[in-house]
Amino acid sequence: MGLIEHSTNQLSDVTIGAAIEVHRHLGPGLLESSYHICLCRELELRDISYQSQVRLPIKHKGARIEKGYVIDLTCVFKAYPLVC
Repeated sequence: MGLIEHSTNQLSDVTIGAAIEVHRHLGPGLLESSYHICLCRELELRDISYQSQVRLPIKHKGARIEKGYVIDLTCVFKAYPLVC
């Protein structure tokens, strides 16, 4: 299967479309937190599963740092086809 036909491209298209929709409604110049919470809502409206503020630990000098990275948003592709 070529990259163009890959299922993650469809998820990317729908997710980016949701982000564009949020920006169209809110406009420019707001804080990231405003866009983030509205994007979460938009993903819910589109029935796209997501996780927000996912912590990814790192190791530093043998110690596990729980909040090493924080992933803003992750989206999950469901088994059925998405409709744009």
